[in-house]
Amino acid sequence: MLARFTVLLLATSLTSSCMNAPAPVAAKTPGSLKLASWNLEHLAERGGVGCRPRSEADYAALRRHVSALDADVIAFQEVESRAAAQRVFDPTRYDVLISGRPASGRGGSCYGNPGQTIGHQAVGFAIRRGVRWTRNPDLAALAVGNPDLRWGVDITVQGARPMRLLALHLKSGCNSGRTSTDADCPVLFSQLPVLERWIDARAAAGETFAVLGDWNRRLAARGDTFYAEIDDADPGDADLALAAGDRQAGCKARYREFIDHIVLGARAAQRLVPNSFEEYRYGDVQEAEHPSDHCPVSVRLGWP
Repeated sequence: MLARFTVLLLATSLTSSCMNAPAPVAAKTPGSLKLASWNLEHLAERGGVGCRPRSEADYAALRRHVSALDADVIAFQEVESRAAAQRVFDPTRYDVLISGRPASGRGGSCYGNPGQTIGHQAVGFAIRRGVRWTRNPDLAALAVGNPDLRWGVDITVQGARPMRLLALHLKSGCNSGRTSTDADCPVLFSQLPVLERWIDARAAAGETFAVLGDWNRRLAARGDTFYAEIDDADPGDADLALAAGDRQAGCKARYREFIDHIVLGARAAQRLVPNSFEEYRYGDVQEAEHPSDHCPVSVRLGWP
């Protein structure tokens, strides 16, 4: 299959390194743009609340990781508000935007954290000052009519060769197959045609595009039905590539397959900087001490 060949071809060139904090900030690659995705695990606006209560020291640690990650555009997930994001992404360095989805007001109890309740979870972008961008309408249809499901955030990074970027956070609980013990898989697969329409529209228009975020899905698994349906090369530029290729995740020892992905359209894949995919890891701290239950992933594309 052309699509699988594309992934395997990228994998041979993406024998990339892992980025470990607190390593020095890497020098920028001239003529490139670094894209990243990071699920910040229940990032609240106020300290001490939500499913991941944090102290000021915790927010400061997240800011240090942002500095070490040193990305130009970060798609983020599980953030309560724009103000919450700005506690991590310095607004003097980053433009911060967040989805317009209203809070449903139906947050439940936090698992393993009695007395705390789930806060609003939103998707957004942090964009380094100096990178020109415009915002497109949110992909609200990804919620498929459910006020608890996340919207996509859609931007265009401007330049001589503009790039369309979609940040998303899909339904959890169906990381493989099409069935589960509850309704998770039918919900996830109801989001699929919405996403496919967005991808096909970009491809039909001849746009360079990428989709970044927490897909809650092991897209690289052999024969994954979700990925196969969106990676159908119809139209031609909808021939997709996983930036990670087939390399394994290393953020947590018990999870060897990525669910956070940067998926590139055909034109974006042509601009991939070889060996630039990285999984940022939090250094020598134990998993229980990680500042988030996800590690950022990133890639560089030729720019402008």
